[in-house]
Amino acid sequence: MKIRAVIVEDSRLARNELKELIKLHDDLDLIGEAENVDNGVELIQSERPDLLFLDINMPEKDGFELLEMLDEVPITVFTTAYDEYAIKSFEYNALDYLLKPVSEKRFGLALEKVRAQMESRNNQSKAKKLTEGSQIFIKDGESCWLVKVGDIALFEIVGNYTRVYFSDEKPLLYKSLNQIEEKLPEESFFRANRQQIVNTNFVEGVVPWFNGKLKLTLTNGEEVEVSRRQSYIFKDRMSL
Repeated sequence: MKIRAVIVEDSRLARNELKELIKLHDDLDLIGEAENVDNGVELIQSERPDLLFLDINMPEKDGFELLEMLDEVPITVFTTAYDEYAIKSFEYNALDYLLKPVSEKRFGLALEKVRAQMESRNNQSKAKKLTEGSQIFIKDGESCWLVKVGDIALFEIVGNYTRVYFSDEKPLLYKSLNQIEEKLPEESFFRANRQQIVNTNFVEGVVPWFNGKLKLTLTNGEEVEVSRRQSYIFKDRMSL
């Protein structure tokens, strides 16, 4: 199981030290780094990593402010040169706290905690997964539906709601797309971009699009643009 990690740290030296430690562990995959909070938030929201190595003391905004800006927080390990932040860090549910400079042994102990947390999350996620035959209840205004998950072609963000496409209906569900994605069967549903999840069983056309992206046409006539990063994953998954 690969653990997808990002680093948010203003010091280039500290980032390089962490990258060298990460290289020692085959199950860690560094997918990005940022040198300030705003870039870090953008990175986390776009890549949705499993693990965040986060510096606390950064210019303008600190690591605690970054966590408060996120809707969904990855497993977080704080890194800092100032140990007085330790108590406060655990108020933010950090998994661990690493004091710079970080030793190989101390990094390894933190990673053991990360692995245990990942295993726990995966087991919980599997227990909650829906199947294509599962039914979900949707109420939009005065209308109600009991819909099979496998009959849903598309989920799409609309403000604070998610629009659900099935048959000729498009009701709104008061749940976030991330909440929905966690429960969907991975074999048939695919996160095309930050706004949409498609049921691959409803894809009837795939064409190359701009900047390495793909454009999907669904059997209901809806068109979905797959982000560049997700396009690579989609091609591999569909053996294109």
